Amino acid sequence: MAEDRIELRGLRVAAVVGVLPHERTAAQPLELDLDLHVDTSAAGRSDDLTDTVDYGAVCAAVEAVVTESRCQLLEALAEQVADAAFTVDARIEAVTVAVAKLRPPVPQLLASSGVRITRHRP
Repeated sequence: MAEDRIELRGLRVAAVVGVLPHERTAAQPLELDLDLHVDTSAAGRSDDLTDTVDYGAVCAAVEAVVTESRCQLLEALAEQVADAAFTVDARIEAVTVAVAKLRPPVPQLLASSGVRITRHRP
């Protein structure tokens, strides 16, 4: 696996996700971070976008999946996000996805709740 990675931080998307009744009726803010494990050496030498992964396309694919999904669990949503990233560019060898609820449904003062997964290209 490539040691290089493209880091995408703080992608904010509103989505319906959760188990509680009020989470099933209204979108809530989520924040996503992705690490795309990809060999960036060709792009480093050429300085040409075609030699690397277009992270704008990855963000668009992720945003589409998140807004269309109605998962109950963040774990399931993270899996769908990883799958979406792999469809954008065959050069992505692995992806790490972190998904956080910015308003977790607990009575404590919790800044966020989330999951982080790493998946390798099937």
